[in-house]
Amino acid sequence: MSGLKPTPDQMRTVPLAGCVVRPIRFVSVDAPVDFVLANDVDVESVVADLAGYKSIALVFPKWVDGRAYSQARLLRSRFGFKGEIRATGEVLADMMPLLVRTGFDAVAMRADQSQEIAERALSFFPDGHYQGDVMDHQPRFRRTNGASA
Repeated sequence: MSGLKPTPDQMRTVPLAGCVVRPIRFVSVDAPVDFVLANDVDVESVVADLAGYKSIALVFPKWVDGRAYSQARLLRSRFGFKGEIRATGEVLADMMPLLVRTGFDAVAMRADQSQEIAERALSFFPDGHYQGDVMDHQPRFRRTNGASA
């Protein structure tokens, strides 16, 4: 699958308010990806192979199972993965803010979910969050960019 690229009609980029570093893309469920990591697999078991992947899909087998959030955070923060991290499986619109905060930059939402509602969910916190995340590790009160509470 690594040689395949999604067509433009399979993805749409949505810029996030206050986030120019990592927008999120909506892709179709069948858009190609280099590697799929099940949510019960230890991320450390694939670290040696990360350099060979441009995209990794993390699986939410149920929307209440958040292990993929932890996997994404580890891939970005601890292991420095710069490629695409895609949320797949039971991905709901209201998961969008936390997906972005933990390092996801692409999403293949569950078929019954509205992309319009997901885009709206991304605008719920236009001034950012108080806690740090993968994009800005500092809590809001420690940020020097003028965005203090």
